[in-house]
Amino acid sequence: MLQLSGILGVVVVALGMVLTPGPNMIYLVSRSITQGRRAGIVSLGGVAVGFMIYLVAANLGLSVIFIAVPELYAAIKLAGAAYLLWLAWKALKPGGVSVFTPEDVPHDSPRRLFMMGLMTNLLNPKIAVMYLSLIPQFVNPKSGHVLLQGLVLGTIQIVVSIGVNFVIVLGAGAIAVFLTRRPSWLKAQRYMMGTVLGALAVTLALDTSGPA
Repeated sequence: MLQLSGILGVVVVALGMVLTPGPNMIYLVSRSITQGRRAGIVSLGGVAVGFMIYLVAANLGLSVIFIAVPELYAAIKLAGAAYLLWLAWKALKPGGVSVFTPEDVPHDSPRRLFMMGLMTNLLNPKIAVMYLSLIPQFVNPKSGHVLLQGLVLGTIQIVVSIGVNFVIVLGAGAIAVFLTRRPSWLKAQRYMMGTVLGALAVTLALDTSGPA
């Protein structure tokens, strides 16, 4: 049975990752602002499928490799921490750009929007780090079936991420206008996200546990 601490831990990690500017958010916000909410929702469907592919792959195959080669697991975990630190620096550095000032993108068909959302997620290093390094930290072998725990925790992450992204898609235009008129709020958004990412990176780098 899953522990409450593990569930809450995944929720916190999922919120910290989804609220941090990255390829997924930038793509969804850009589509929603330039092509409308419907385009953003179609793109979000592709992102959701990408999450599911990562969830199944990570739980059915990659965990076996990490148990067999723990050094690989440690290397990926450190790489994940380094990537999170890089994202934190991008958010905190002077002159950093907020995700709500996206670049213009051309209009595309629903099919292309879906596939672009899927590929944006599959090629997003932040998502790979989350499934390979972060979520496994909350799996407790003493609490029962490890595979089932991984699938449930990953599903919780997907629900949180898709829910937050859905709200962002619906409100992207209004949020962009609101923040553009309030430069200090843009700075606050960047600093908050940078701090969350930095804390996650340090926690991940200092963690000495092995693969679940």
